[in-house]
Amino acid sequence: MRVQTTIEIFDYWNRIRGAADAPLKSQVEPSAVPHLLQSLFILETREPGNIGFRLAGTRICDLFGRDLRGERFSSLWANGQDADIERTAMGVMDHAMPALFNATGYSTVGHQASFEIIMMPLRSPHGACDRLLGAIAPTASASWLEIVPLEFLALDRSRLLPGKFGTGTPADLRPINEIVAGKSVGFGQVMRRMVSQLLSAEAH
Repeated sequence: MRVQTTIEIFDYWNRIRGAADAPLKSQVEPSAVPHLLQSLFILETREPGNIGFRLAGTRICDLFGRDLRGERFSSLWANGQDADIERTAMGVMDHAMPALFNATGYSTVGHQASFEIIMMPLRSPHGACDRLLGAIAPTASASWLEIVPLEFLALDRSRLLPGKFGTGTPADLRPINEIVAGKSVGFGQVMRRMVSQLLSAEAH
């Protein structure tokens, strides 16, 4: 993680969750991170296999040239990756573990820019994680991003953020997409395998 926006919102999420694996959605106070709001989003599960934007910051909407509220999160991604991205978002909620994505955004006229995207689970009062707090931020400034909208994002790399497990992460833990590239398995299977590795490391 190297973009200030994603670092700051991850630190904030960590602070408000305390000893819990994920904070309550009611604990998120926009006034605590006013300088980040333009780059933040909240996703919600509307029905099985349908995760959409409940809120999207103005900077994110400007990136894509439209209001994203109510739109499916998977609609931002390249064809062929949209289903995997949606399953990964579900995995973040199911396992209450944040994930970080590195992606390349492609504009409608062929420009390219690199982005960091973070997703962190939020709990409802009844205990289930059914929303995600996240951020999308470019890794470097580009003047065209203010003018030309992105057409889609393409996933370059994705990985879990095992901060809650301390320093026991195994050295051979690999990014999600690297495992998928080597074996014919789905993101849901990979998520479960990585969670199992992290839990095993914590137990030793």
